[in-house]
Amino acid sequence: FDNFHILKFSGTTKIMKSATHVTALTLTLALQATVSNAFVSQTRPTLSVKSIPRPLVKSLGTCKTYHFISSKTIKTVQNAESVDYPLTGECDPFDPESAEFCTTDPDAIDGSLKRTIRLGVLFTLWYILNIGYNIGNKRVLNALPLPWTAATIELFFGFPYVALLWSTGLRKAPKLSFDDLKTLSSQAFFLAATHVAGVISFGAGAISFTHILKATEPVWSALILAVGFKEFLPLPVYLSLVPIIAGVGLASLKELSFSWLGFTAGTISAVTSATKAILSKKVLDGKPLGENLTPANMFAVLTILGFLFILPASLLIEGPAKVSAAYTASLAAGYTKVQLFRLLSISGFLYYIYNEVAFLALSEVAPVTHAVTNTVKRVVIILASVLVFRNPVSKLGALGSGIAILGATAYSIAKNKCKPKPASPSPE
Repeated sequence: FDNFHILKFSGTTKIMKSATHVTALTLTLALQATVSNAFVSQTRPTLSVKSIPRPLVKSLGTCKTYHFISSKTIKTVQNAESVDYPLTGECDPFDPESAEFCTTDPDAIDGSLKRTIRLGVLFTLWYILNIGYNIGNKRVLNALPLPWTAATIELFFGFPYVALLWSTGLRKAPKLSFDDLKTLSSQAFFLAATHVAGVISFGAGAISFTHILKATEPVWSALILAVGFKEFLPLPVYLSLVPIIAGVGLASLKELSFSWLGFTAGTISAVTSATKAILSKKVLDGKPLGENLTPANMFAVLTILGFLFILPASLLIEGPAKVSAAYTASLAAGYTKVQLFRLLSISGFLYYIYNEVAFLALSEVAPVTHAVTNTVKRVVIILASVLVFRNPVSKLGALGSGIAILGATAYSIAKNKCKPKPASPSPE
């Protein structure tokens, strides 16, 4: 069924299947209460319902999708009108740089000059902070070749920042129960895994190559959806994955700084990032989680939980003895204590801040703009890292990198174009 109906009863909102395919159980539920309003909307509900399995896309030849529902129960959602942003299960509201991020409907965008200038400033700041983090992180790893320790410290540095905002009232603090935290634990684990794998890849090779590997996230997302959830994407979306695979393959063959550690870690970072985005849609979307859990606060909570996840592994893999030896070697190489502390602090601060700015900038743009700006970001970071660290790049490697990045852009555009459109509201 492509559409649902929402029936409003006194005090509750019931989400039901299409009227033409309504089940006997749904009819029973409808008869058990007094209907105050008839069918009020034929669009998809703003809350995803856990008892209803996710749709299985049956069509592969066109952008049109077909869904079926095997559930025999309909969940009642209390106070559905109190949700302040749509949780449709169709996108990831918590990772602004993901290809699955919830963007703004082009028809709802305000094209005023004031908004354009503000977004221009935000995007410029986002690029600068992102470049600063990538270069700063690489410098940290050059000085202290301890990727687990560096990643752990970077995740920690978000805590003092948000603690200041929450304690001063500049931002409302989230209120979460223990069950809420358990629900978020898998998401936090994959955020931490994505970050540490990326940092390991940075340390083992060139920044540019790591970002090319991260461009394979759509490939892994499509694979996980197909294998794990039996959800298949339209053919145009699959075709957009071909240049990503071809480009990464060509770039890997001609990457002058290639190492298996860097390749493996970068690939793991892409896989865990894809998993994290899918979990945001499949697990978190539609669940009422505490209070004041805006996307920015969600990122803060996941970062803190991710730090707690990664800390034991960091202490186990790079224990005090190894950290002490690396620290001593850095001092012997000419670094001072102040320099090392400054490098770690700046890297951790920039990691958190650039994500905050990304939320502000990318949540207000249309899908195509989101795809293009992410592409430009990758190109800018790659060029900046090559200029700063003088990493040699072969012509075929550069060609492969360009093909992979353009493929990632094509994927985002194709996926949005093939997204099912909601039906127009039916009269009451």
